[in-house]
Amino acid sequence: MLQARRSERGPLTTQSIGPFSSVPRGEREMTWSPEKSAELYGINNWGNGYFRINSAGNVAVTPMGATGPTVDLHELTQDLLDRGIRVPIMIRFPEIIKSRVELLNGCFQKAFADHGYKGQYRGVYPIKVNQQRHLVQELVKYGKDYSMGLEAGSKPELLVVLALMNTPDALIICNGFKDWEYIETAILSQKLGRNTIIVVDRKEELKMIVDVAKKFNARPKIGFRAKLNTQGAGKWVDSSGARSKFGLTSTEIVEGVEFLKNEGMLDCLELLHYHIGSQVPQIQSIKSSLKEGARFYTELYKMGAGLKYIDVGGGLGVDYDGSGHSDSSVNYSEQEYANDIVSVLQTLCDEKGIPHPNIVTESGRFLVAHHSVLVFNVMGVNDLHRHEPPRPATKTDHSIMQDMQYIFEKVNKDNINECFNDLEQAKQETLQLFTYGVLSLEQRAWCESMYFAIATKMIKLARATPDCEDIVAALGKELCDTYFSNFSVFQSVPDSWAVGQLFPVIPIHRLGEEPKREATLADLTCDSDGVIEKFIDTASGEPKETIRLHQFTEGQQYYLGVFLTGAYQEILGDLHNLFGDTDAVHISLNGVGYTIDHYVPGDTVTEVLSYVQYGRSEMVDSVRQATEESIQKGSITKQEAKLLIKHYEEGLSGYTYLEEAE
Repeated sequence: MLQARRSERGPLTTQSIGPFSSVPRGEREMTWSPEKSAELYGINNWGNGYFRINSAGNVAVTPMGATGPTVDLHELTQDLLDRGIRVPIMIRFPEIIKSRVELLNGCFQKAFADHGYKGQYRGVYPIKVNQQRHLVQELVKYGKDYSMGLEAGSKPELLVVLALMNTPDALIICNGFKDWEYIETAILSQKLGRNTIIVVDRKEELKMIVDVAKKFNARPKIGFRAKLNTQGAGKWVDSSGARSKFGLTSTEIVEGVEFLKNEGMLDCLELLHYHIGSQVPQIQSIKSSLKEGARFYTELYKMGAGLKYIDVGGGLGVDYDGSGHSDSSVNYSEQEYANDIVSVLQTLCDEKGIPHPNIVTESGRFLVAHHSVLVFNVMGVNDLHRHEPPRPATKTDHSIMQDMQYIFEKVNKDNINECFNDLEQAKQETLQLFTYGVLSLEQRAWCESMYFAIATKMIKLARATPDCEDIVAALGKELCDTYFSNFSVFQSVPDSWAVGQLFPVIPIHRLGEEPKREATLADLTCDSDGVIEKFIDTASGEPKETIRLHQFTEGQQYYLGVFLTGAYQEILGDLHNLFGDTDAVHISLNGVGYTIDHYVPGDTVTEVLSYVQYGRSEMVDSVRQATEESIQKGSITKQEAKLLIKHYEEGLSGYTYLEEAE
């Protein structure tokens, strides 16, 4: 059998969806409900109690869990639009962060109580995960009762942390590459009462720390980052292991201990740190690394170091797809994570007769991923289904056209495999004949239209015919719709493009209706990679290449949401095609409604252009001069020139995304 190949997409058309349903007949006959939508999109698996579908068929958000206040996300979006806030909108729910902080601290407190652990838990938020000011301020506020600290991975981040961190006893962890200024700032911050620990990521940093401490007559708080042999798992596995970017080898750690001992500062070594990567999907990887890290800790303690903390780094995963077995999921709960860390440390320390260390985690993704939702609208659809064939081929037409006419008329359940092979062969021959100049453009267009007419007819037959799953899959890829959407993948969900990260995508309304279209999403950029083609499949548990969506009709708004975007996405976003930050709002709920705590306007065109060194006044002046020259030539009227300048200046002040007409 010839293998089906994906053909070139047909001409771009924006049109209403026809009556053809891509859903099997048995499913179409079933009464649809919000519960079926919840099952289809897996929201009850990845929503963690924060997101569900309400009886109105809209996504509802419950930031403090199922029993807390709720807001209808579609109604909220409509209200925000009425207030002049524009789609795409990044909607943040800071109370979800509060819930996550309480959850993580509660898990460790329970683990301590169950195991009789004598140390303390000291959570730290690494601000590289999302440095937005309002977000970091909210984390500091919600973490105050738990002495939650902050981690800086660079000099600019340290400056942010020092300005925002005012919780007594909370840790400030300094990671990343360090120069003299970075180290001096960190050591001087101790004189402000900050509990700042400088982690030695490279052996060259240790001497600088000691020299600066002598300069200011200070006793520095030092941490060693160990380069473990144990490697993590998942998409970010390369950030751990013996070849990882940061960390000290065993030899360098021993040399560092001797250096500190000679300087009379071995007691300043208070923390042992290691990191096995972000979004670790398997608990066994966490346990294996912990055993090796704990051995480093016990040996350093026996060597005389003044250790108080073991920092197990990040890695606590988020269940993006609800499957429990993919790189975008986790096979453990947050309570299991806490239990395993506590039990392993307790066992190894008790064996060596060493006091239980205070446990530090840097679980940034876990704390903030859920709190942010990107809402955007669909602008149009490219529908490749052809419910009627082109005009019939005649005996005077090229033989390839007559062959395709024959396939369309004769395909049935009995010969579908043969016709499928013939169709794929005809497609390849059509492209070759056009390339060699045998077929005209009009003839190629006829063949293309007939191909999709045959495919539309054939996929209906295949779904009703046993053992035709391969044909259904192959033609399903050919016929899936493209929903053109008002957002930028590169700006708002860059990990979807860069590393194939799976994010939950779901319509935020119409979920009481059956979604009958198979689709992919294309963003506004003129880049072929500006698409989302990886979606949750609750039936198989594996990612699929299309998502089921509702019929799109011109003139009627259709809104989708990308969920769990709060970690890394805003910070990693780039300016591909000069699409800037979206409008963002912070929403808090109460018993009677909600409040908009903060509104952060998205970038204007002028702001984005300034990032790449374009000045507004110079640009306007250049266009104005061009209009004056054209007026003199008579190629443009004064009124037309006035209108052009008006549109140009308004464009520079406007949103970088598409806007509805006033």
